[in-house]
Amino acid sequence: MKVLLINGSSRSNGCTYTALSQIANVLEENGVSSEIIHIGNRPVNDCIACGKCRTLDNSCIFTDDLVNEVIKKAEESDGFIFGTPVYYAHPSGRILSALDRMFYAGKKAFAHKPGAAIASARRAGTTASIDVLNKYFTISEMPVISSSYWNVVHGNTPEEVMQDLEGLHTMRNLAENMAWVLKCIEAGKSQGIHKPEHSKTVRTNFIR
Repeated sequence: MKVLLINGSSRSNGCTYTALSQIANVLEENGVSSEIIHIGNRPVNDCIACGKCRTLDNSCIFTDDLVNEVIKKAEESDGFIFGTPVYYAHPSGRILSALDRMFYAGKKAFAHKPGAAIASARRAGTTASIDVLNKYFTISEMPVISSSYWNVVHGNTPEEVMQDLEGLHTMRNLAENMAWVLKCIEAGKSQGIHKPEHSKTVRTNFIR
């Protein structure tokens, strides 16, 4: 079992990474491997609604950033945790641009696999940011993993995040819940319980 953790901060070793690292450590303790992917501080293309991904195999037409690489890793992963810093009470623009394309072009790599979102901030805007990221899960038939409080840490530096004992406790509980759900899914598969197969979606417009 493997969980892919995506760092949506432009800082590779900042507050968001610190929280994700705590999660990764607890996952390992529970026998679940993990990998942290840093989106980076280079430009990330936004989705332009060109529709070309419909003709491609689980990939986006843009090849000059890491989106297709992450989709390929997602195909081999069992769960996901997306982390973001808070900018003006919302997630970073880079993680939104990346996730828009990952989920539109590569939705089947994520569907029916558990996911969770975390946010880091100096003070506020965390729950609003988590709410945005959770919507990627709920439109992709993914079980949403929760913790014992909102999935957030506070601090302006990694050192301050490490002083947020309640936030770190929440991250650890989140990791344990993720590991538990993954093990439950594996146990279900061994008993012949598999993900549901749905009929094709019927699309309607409100204007007719």
